[in-house]
Amino acid sequence: MKRRDLLKAAVAASLARPALAATDAARVLKFVPQADLALLDPIQTTAFVTRNHALLVFDTLYGVDENWKPQPQMVEGHVVENGGKTWKLTLRDGLKFHDGTPVLARDVVASLQRWGKRDSFGLAAMAATDEISAPSDKMVEWRLKKPFPLLPDALGKTGANIAAIMPERLARTDGFTQVTEMVGSGPYRFVAGERVPGSRAVYEKFAGYVPRPSGNASLMAGPKLANFDRVEWLTIPDSATAAAALQSGEVDWWEQPTTDFWPKLQANRNLVVEVTDKTGGYGIVRFNFVNAPYDSAAVRRAALSAISQADVMQAIAGTDPAMWRDKVGFFLPGTPMASDAGMEAITRPVDIERSKKLLKESGYAGEKLVFLVATDLPSLNAQGQVVADAWQKIGLNVDYQALDWGTVIQRLPSQQPIDKGGWNAFSNSTAGVNTFNPAAHNYIRGSGKSATFGWADIPKLEELRNAWFDAPDVAAQQDICRQMQLVSFETVPYIPTGVFFQPTAYRRSLADVPRGFPQFYAVRRV
Repeated sequence: MKRRDLLKAAVAASLARPALAATDAARVLKFVPQADLALLDPIQTTAFVTRNHALLVFDTLYGVDENWKPQPQMVEGHVVENGGKTWKLTLRDGLKFHDGTPVLARDVVASLQRWGKRDSFGLAAMAATDEISAPSDKMVEWRLKKPFPLLPDALGKTGANIAAIMPERLARTDGFTQVTEMVGSGPYRFVAGERVPGSRAVYEKFAGYVPRPSGNASLMAGPKLANFDRVEWLTIPDSATAAAALQSGEVDWWEQPTTDFWPKLQANRNLVVEVTDKTGGYGIVRFNFVNAPYDSAAVRRAALSAISQADVMQAIAGTDPAMWRDKVGFFLPGTPMASDAGMEAITRPVDIERSKKLLKESGYAGEKLVFLVATDLPSLNAQGQVVADAWQKIGLNVDYQALDWGTVIQRLPSQQPIDKGGWNAFSNSTAGVNTFNPAAHNYIRGSGKSATFGWADIPKLEELRNAWFDAPDVAAQQDICRQMQLVSFETVPYIPTGVFFQPTAYRRSLADVPRGFPQFYAVRRV
């Protein structure tokens, strides 16, 4: 049997579903995600594939709209008292969990306490908090030590980890332990019995969901109207197979088509290929501060000096300069907190001999470094190959570990030495919107073991970040962010590799495909 025939057989098996006879095919949306859904708990990982899954199953108190403004979602509204130090949030009517129980304020309190132990923005909110309580079934009272006007922004943020609301019995699970059930109050319920790890995840419309009664769907805000009876996620690692399935109509939507297939898909009149997230993907190579050699700032600076952002971006998004940007610092270019502070570290031409000299002066002694690269995410795979090649050229002893994304995110929590499953660096990206400012920027934290994977221990960054929240005006915030960027180029919590614009592709029979990242309400078939 030819390879293409084998691929066709594989995708046919993947696309088969037991409920076909009971469900009109037109009422089923078939989606190919960027990677396998390896982790289900949205508090356990910052992976966007888990975030996208979570927004089907769970709801949030607020939702950020396309103008990046938080709007009420699960709450009817709020009042702010005591000079900004007391927030009273009132839950709207009709909220119900998938197990049939009503959403109560105590469920919200437990969920927020769990979220606030893991999320970067949540940690900042909790640092300003005296107590969150539930004085009644519909009222959540948040008492603060000092005003925190960004509270709705934190509770309605787009980036992982989202502030997902779940039943108290699940939310009482330790934040570093996975919950045992996927029970939320969102527009779709997770069908655990039909999940096939590495292949399929299934969601069914939740008849008990009551959308907001007014407004328009806009990113995470507005009514969440479920127009499909089922949403099926089908993991298809082979790009040629995914492209063929989309063109034949076997699937409706491919989240991240690879660069090689963009022209062919664009030429198909039955398909739409477009960039829905105008903030782009922000490339990151993240260091592990726990394990040598990247526990040394001097070694990290040498590693940074070897990287050409243009080379990385062309490997990810091709030669069309409209599809990527280089000369990118630690905040998204074109946004208020971005600056030119220290940018010569990125903008100067790469000089291999200079980088070799920096590495020698750092005291690096040839230690092996484990570099985790997800090969089933094309952008991360391309980035990883360019970075590993550059590091090897300057003399770093790179142990390049090509893995699937599910395995990568399962290994990231390990703080063990590399001979016991630990790691030194990994290829990653985040949404550009997550790097607008220090509030939701997970990777510019310097809080050590409470920081996201890599555990950057940079007290000066934390000091500046805390000052940013208390800054009196935008000008003061901008000055602080300039200082944060200078500190970041000196200490290198990660390497920014540029911004790329990833198209999504879907059948023209779909309408109202959401802007931004994949969401599964509002979209409908025509």
